[in-house]
Amino acid sequence: MAFEWLTGSTPQFWKNYINLFDNDDSTTQKRFVIFDMETTGVDAKEDVILSIGAIAVVGNGIEVGDFLEVTIQQDKFSPKSVAFNNGIIDINSEKVVEAEGMIQFLNFVKDSILVGHNVNLDIEMVNQALKRLELGRLKNPIMDTNALYQRWKGLPDDSRTSLDDVCDALKIEKSNRLTAWGNAYTTALVFLKLKRKIGI
Repeated sequence: MAFEWLTGSTPQFWKNYINLFDNDDSTTQKRFVIFDMETTGVDAKEDVILSIGAIAVVGNGIEVGDFLEVTIQQDKFSPKSVAFNNGIIDINSEKVVEAEGMIQFLNFVKDSILVGHNVNLDIEMVNQALKRLELGRLKNPIMDTNALYQRWKGLPDDSRTSLDDVCDALKIEKSNRLTAWGNAYTTALVFLKLKRKIGI
């Protein structure tokens, strides 16, 4: 992989990812990947991804064995910071470099529809990580559970509701909300309820 980058050729994992979007097979059931991430901040150009949690939804259920959890090693974040002290990031968890984290993420999501809550920042964080690898932007269709909630409630499109408030409105128990994986799982429960309510 490193040799491909050094010689200026496109890495195979990126070719594989791009090729997935050339085939429009409408007979297969849609796979949604619900994901969340922890980051060093909210500036997509300056901050970096700490961890990604993702789980697949097919039809009306969560695919329990179809999930991704990855922690990304980087130099910008101090282990003394609040994310480590509050258990958001496990200091003892196995970490991978950013390039490997992006490979794992793309290999997991494939051509699925990406779903997150107030998802724009997370998408841009991934796009900036891909840019640092001199690759293109995500090609996946994107859905935002915040936008789905606004649609269900008949609220203005630019309204923002926190995931906790959406959980309260839908009577969904909030558990393990301090990690990317916990947030992804909770968002998956929210997505399934909203999917049924608005008939996606």
